Amino acid sequence: MLKLEDYLRQREALKANAPRTRELCRSCRQPGFACYCPELRPFHSDIHFAILIHPIESRRRIATGRMSHLTLQNSSLIEGQDYRQNAKVNALLEDPANDCRILYPGPRATDLGAMPAEERRQTLTPAPNRRLVIFVIDGTWATARKMMRQSENLAPLPRLAFTPARPSNFRVRKQPRPECFSTLEAIHYLLELSAPERPEHAGLLQVFDHMVEKQLNFIRASHLSTRKVTYRREENRKVLAGLGLLEGEEAPQNGPGLGFAEP
Repeated sequence: MLKLEDYLRQREALKANAPRTRELCRSCRQPGFACYCPELRPFHSDIHFAILIHPIESRRRIATGRMSHLTLQNSSLIEGQDYRQNAKVNALLEDPANDCRILYPGPRATDLGAMPAEERRQTLTPAPNRRLVIFVIDGTWATARKMMRQSENLAPLPRLAFTPARPSNFRVRKQPRPECFSTLEAIHYLLELSAPERPEHAGLLQVFDHMVEKQLNFIRASHLSTRKVTYRREENRKVLAGLGLLEGEEAPQNGPGLGFAEP
């Protein structure tokens, strides 16, 4: 029979030899060496953003919806796919103090970028004594379509959209088209359209650019590694080649913008 002392000794030995997992920051969910929390510059925006994050996106370490939420002090981050019965979403929708819209492109959307500044200001001004709440879908284009299709309580909301003036800077994740923005970039662009004189808005892009550059440095280091080529390293090589960061390979030129189209 195994004595208690021997059992405890063996258990401690197994713990000591067990593979160690990296501890993640509880806020940004990044490992310590990639934590971007020190770069955050939180601020209170005039718009309350309700960021609806898909469960798959929520598990990604570089989810920009979470990064936006950590920067915007008066925002909500709500995980789900079908929001019809979501208590937090319905509370926002049913609150008479809220004037709710949704940032989602399509034929029914109002293109804010095409408006004169004064008309845009009026469009983004909430009804008297009400708070402007803008819902933002955070997921891939495929999951965003499904979320909108299932969440029938979001369908009646007025839709807002814009045509980006530049390509996305989210160079560590493939975008379906050059004019497709990450969630954070879309929120920042909307804030700039609503109140371009607010310098604190730059805090969103500062932490975003910091994260992108750090991820690119990790990819570069992986490419220079002498370890056996793996699928991930080959994908990293493609990322670097696409950005023109590999010697002898040029980055592809972006094609013409397609304007905003429903995802």
